[in-house]
Amino acid sequence: MTSFTFATAGRIAFGAGRRTELAAAVAELGSRPLVCTGSDPSRHAELISSLPAAATFAVRGEPTLDVVRAGASAARAHGADVVVGLGGGAVLDAAKIVAALATNGGDPLDYAEVIGEGRPLSVRSLPVVAVPTTAGTGSEVTANGVVTSPEHKVKVSLRSASMLPAVALVDPELTIACPPSVTAHAGLDALVQCIEPFVSPFANPLVDGFCREGIRRAASGLRRAYTHPDDVEARSDVSLCALLSGLALANGKLGAAHGLAGPLGGYLGAPHGAITAAVMVAVSEHNLTGAGAVAVARYAEVGERLTGRRDPRAFLDWWAETASQLGVPGLAALGLDADGIEPLAEAASKASSTKGNPVPMTTADLAGVLRRSL
Repeated sequence: MTSFTFATAGRIAFGAGRRTELAAAVAELGSRPLVCTGSDPSRHAELISSLPAAATFAVRGEPTLDVVRAGASAARAHGADVVVGLGGGAVLDAAKIVAALATNGGDPLDYAEVIGEGRPLSVRSLPVVAVPTTAGTGSEVTANGVVTSPEHKVKVSLRSASMLPAVALVDPELTIACPPSVTAHAGLDALVQCIEPFVSPFANPLVDGFCREGIRRAASGLRRAYTHPDDVEARSDVSLCALLSGLALANGKLGAAHGLAGPLGGYLGAPHGAITAAVMVAVSEHNLTGAGAVAVARYAEVGERLTGRRDPRAFLDWWAETASQLGVPGLAALGLDADGIEPLAEAASKASSTKGNPVPMTTADLAGVLRRSL
């Protein structure tokens, strides 16, 4: 019998120009916003200036434990009653964690999975308005935030239903300024996040719909967004793929590409999307050697939605060709050497995402994927 649960942001507003609704969305939730942005808040000065009594907190790169500790302190010092995440996936993750820590108190390691105590975030987070400026992670509609522990060289999550943003405000025009590499890495990661839940044994009918449309949108827009960055239609396609991927992963399961991405991200310090893009072909090839008929048929449908040809090989060929066109490197270029393969494979074997893979993967299997992805 089909059975599933679905949860998402309180409200989703999507479309070119929707950023002008930010001030009204914030005013409905609070009067003293803390705006988490990237390393250069001046890029969004006009939007931030539309928010009375706003304070800003810059998130430089992937958020670390110390960054979210500082962000929570900044929220309390400002008396923030609402948090705005205005930036890429890392900024949105940081904003959600800051909002949770601001009300729950304590240290992020009290609540972090894997390396922390994993305690529940029992107090409701401050409301979050998520405004993505990249098209990749879908963090604007997920109930967790990812943070890096440099000491442990790993990325982990804090997770709570109350971390779902109150409003997801998705304006594809905000992604036009993305550097080409960010467009490529984030866009391919969004596509991975549509494919993995679709081929997972935990797929459900609602998630299937998000995945199918997300894959179609990536096929239509990703290459054009990379080669013609001012093409708003292409940007809209990729932003919608990212949004749909967030809805899919939040209500389904990912797979081994993301199981590997957590340990690899902490070890390499490389962009998350570059990592998932680098391992996707090898993971999929491994899956196709041992998957049942249902999963193979799903991979064939992915191929059809990307190329018009209903064949798993069509998907693999499209991916390899697109990664080459978009300049996505292998893991060796991202900094992985032979010494890191075994411990990273061991860590990935314990990752929750790996449990959603259509084929069970041993540590040796995961090590093999890493070697083939160099």
